[in-house]
Order: sequence, then C-alpha cells, then structure tokens
Amino acid sequence: MANIRSSEKDIRKTIKRTAANQSVKSRIRTLRKKVLSAIEKGDAATASSMLNEFSSATDKAAKTKVLHKNTSSRLKSRLALKVGALTKPA
Repeated sequence: MANIRSSEKDIRKTIKRTAANQSVKSRIRTLRKKVLSAIEKGDAATASSMLNEFSSATDKAAKTKVLHKNTSSRLKSRLALKVGALTKPA
C-alpha cells in the first residue's frame, strides 16, 4: 500500500479511470453483439442503424484512447462488410 499522499491519490484516480474504461468497453461489446444479432436475423435496417451507433461509440472510445484507433477502424470495417453483404442483392 502506498504511503505517499500523491501515490494514494494516483491509486484512487486509477480505480476511477479503470471503471470508466471498462464501462465504455462493455458498451462497445454490447453494441457489437446487437449488430451481429441483427445480421443473423437478416434485418438490414436494424443492422445498419446499430452499425451507426456502434461506429460512433468506437470512434469516441478511440478519441479518448480507451481503444486504439486502428482497433476501432478494424472493428467497424469488419461489421460494415457484413452489413453490406446483407443489404447487397444476391
């Protein structure tokens, strides 16, 4: 356990930041699952709207450095390809 006052404050800050970051990551995972379930059901309109919400959330997470920007781009790209394949005529 830290004995220095600034170190104790750093520990408190780290705990708060970790909780906030976990919340953001959890939201991103949930949104991703919603997009994937809409794709499984074949609902293009819902999948597209959920993809927009997911993209926004990942961009915000990348901006605040919760996620790396390339990770955000990769996740968005892979889901966009699946949604695009769903909406493309066969």
